[in-house]
Amino acid sequence: MKVFITRVIPEEGRKLLEEAGIEIQEWKEKRALTQEELIANCLESDALLSVGTRLDADFLQACSHLKVIALHSVGFDHVDVDTATSLNIPIGNTPGVLSAATADTAFLLMLATSRKAFYLHKSIEKGQWGFFDPTANLGVELRGKTLGVFGLGKIGLEMARCCKAAFGMKIIYHNRTRNEAAEQALNAKWLSFEELLQQSDVLTVHTALTPETEGKFDWAAFNLMKPSAIFINTARGAIHQEEDLLKALLAGKIWGAGLDVTNPEPMRPDHPLLQMPNVSVLPHIGSATQETRAAMSVLAAKNVIAGLKGAEIPFLVNPEVYTTKS
Repeated sequence: MKVFITRVIPEEGRKLLEEAGIEIQEWKEKRALTQEELIANCLESDALLSVGTRLDADFLQACSHLKVIALHSVGFDHVDVDTATSLNIPIGNTPGVLSAATADTAFLLMLATSRKAFYLHKSIEKGQWGFFDPTANLGVELRGKTLGVFGLGKIGLEMARCCKAAFGMKIIYHNRTRNEAAEQALNAKWLSFEELLQQSDVLTVHTALTPETEGKFDWAAFNLMKPSAIFINTARGAIHQEEDLLKALLAGKIWGAGLDVTNPEPMRPDHPLLQMPNVSVLPHIGSATQETRAAMSVLAAKNVIAGLKGAEIPFLVNPEVYTTKS
């Protein structure tokens, strides 16, 4: 049995696949595959381990023979899951293992933005560290402020725990369904979306990208936020409208923003957000620790191995595929 992997993955995942007797073909070029290259390689394989590659209906129909598709990510908005299910292709992801690393990135962006750290670091490189002005380069403090969490799941809960422990922040949140465990553990309070916008000093996004959440943070949303608020997004760039975010910052509707995800990605290098003192941008590194990426590769490998053995894959996105088969 053979698996095609769209990027070089950590050794831990490769080792599991090799020990299971699975032949590995890995795309090693430092560029994204074309659709034609992806299909050609998958036609010679029994499984696909996909790292950030868009898998649309055309690809899935061309490669309907695949026994399993394992994603090297927790998100699956880049996959046409409905088409995969209709073709009886199980899709696996890597939940849980990246929660702490992604929450750490959100925390980093919050703190860096609150003290204008990225901008001031660049000022040193430009030779602008000179005369001391006690009224210049002032940030804002986070202690005792209110953290609003849009999407209080595993990652949002980790972020909330960090903020409460480090800065004694009050936790408010908005979910479609209440998170009673978080309410008890952190004294978190559920609010409507509008109330969340109005009451948050820091608003951090940890929801999945869905038709409901796409473009959720637009001009109208930013206009409801405090002029002292910081907006953080480490989920998916398409959840916020980037031009509206820029407009809100320039108009003083919000104070700052920290982004690990942008809309679109990658962000163009001359984007005005990159030059703003109260904005921090990272190149989608939420899960980028050695430990987390290794753990993700192991979960992806386990999905491949199970799928090629004809067993139900352990980390499943579309359970309906097995219902359909039965």
